[in-house]
Amino acid sequence: ETLVLARPGFRLTADLSVPAGALVAVTGPSGGGKSTLMDAIAGFLAPTAGRIRVDGTDITGLPPARRPLTILFQDNNLFPHLTAADNVGLGLDPSLRLSAGQKRTVAESLVRVGLDGLGSRRPGDLSGGQRQRVALARALARARPLLLLDEPFAALDPALRADMIALVDETRRQTGTTVLVSIHTPAEIADRADGLLRVDGGRAELMRT
Repeated sequence: ETLVLARPGFRLTADLSVPAGALVAVTGPSGGGKSTLMDAIAGFLAPTAGRIRVDGTDITGLPPARRPLTILFQDNNLFPHLTAADNVGLGLDPSLRLSAGQKRTVAESLVRVGLDGLGSRRPGDLSGGQRQRVALARALARARPLLLLDEPFAALDPALRADMIALVDETRRQTGTTVLVSIHTPAEIADRADGLLRVDGGRAELMRT
């Protein structure tokens, strides 16, 4: 069943299936439709035809908040008045009334991204790379079956990008999370990716698995 996505002056079609637990690099030129595809999966853009399914469940009509996924953008969307720990905790409970178990999850997520001991700092007291790691910690803490990464590490230096990609890969192998990561430089992830999804010329095509 072909998925059709349309914006003014732009049309994208996709007919593909990504295996559960796979890490897939989403590549293509700027303006080619990578973000459009991510927006549709996340629920920010309704398709004009076709269906979107996760683990066999049709999520096409679900609002973004009810979809079994987490999306992380290049803009980390942290709240400047909250601590790093509270920003992570928002992914578990928007009211921040966290249980003891949820607080442990927050702490473990910060450790996992290399921010142990920095949970009490606010975003303004962190470097750009550290802020993006807080956002990644929030995404990991949510533990949804599908993780969408839309150029989240583009602003980081190459060494830190490599560390974050390794962390995402390690986490999805441990948890079985399916990951789609939009990236301009697929070579950085080629040795870890199970598939390459090329988005260009109005089509999204899975090149290899």
